[in-house]
Amino acid sequence: MINYKLEEHNEYSIRDAKVDKAILAIGSTESHGGHLPFGCDTFISYKLACEVASQLDNTVVVPPLWFGMSQHYSHKPMNVTLSNDTLIRVLKDILGSLVHWGINKILIINGHDGNIAPIEIATRDIKLEYPDLGLAVLDAWWATAGNLLPEDTFEVWNGMGHGGEGETSLALAMFPELCHIDQAKGMIKEMDPHVKLVWNYQELTDYGSNGEPTKGTVEKGNKMKKVLVDYLVEFIKLMDKQGWRYK
Repeated sequence: MINYKLEEHNEYSIRDAKVDKAILAIGSTESHGGHLPFGCDTFISYKLACEVASQLDNTVVVPPLWFGMSQHYSHKPMNVTLSNDTLIRVLKDILGSLVHWGINKILIINGHDGNIAPIEIATRDIKLEYPDLGLAVLDAWWATAGNLLPEDTFEVWNGMGHGGEGETSLALAMFPELCHIDQAKGMIKEMDPHVKLVWNYQELTDYGSNGEPTKGTVEKGNKMKKVLVDYLVEFIKLMDKQGWRYK
């Protein structure tokens, strides 16, 4: 069996594994309503990372980041957050460490919206510092899954929402023992499709979640997991063939 978890390796096994690729999962610790655990974003991104790595050679999954930039979700317990500047520095340090040890192909799987901007800044800076680095980011799996699945997969809002139909479905498929669907509540507010109105989360919902979490199912979650894992595995295989560059 392939050991893909970096923390379980030692200096001998990592050498023998000839690792040249790493996957880093980033999430958050914050409220997702009464029905999902605080670590939902990290559980999802890390489990996706492990599923992907288990189907690849020479690949490790770095221990995940359980804290993200969640300051805009501070109206409900239990939010443990980093600032944008801190997350940028943490990411740059992690990526620089991997490069130092000869890992020059890195995929980041992000599980939380507040991390998108810090990831963009950190990865741009690192790519400038290490121009030969192969670096890729899945910054919003929730949007990617909706784009990859048939249009009729979700019942409401194309599955979107923090702790909404899509995220609840994936949680039910991945860690059902931590889900309490009887506590699910959400709200949907109209949003402009082109111009983003900057929000703090309490402006979108009275709860810790929005969207329509009651429509989440294990079946939808399994479809999401499969399409995401399959896509990322094929993406990495293609990047290996192309030298992690555009064709």
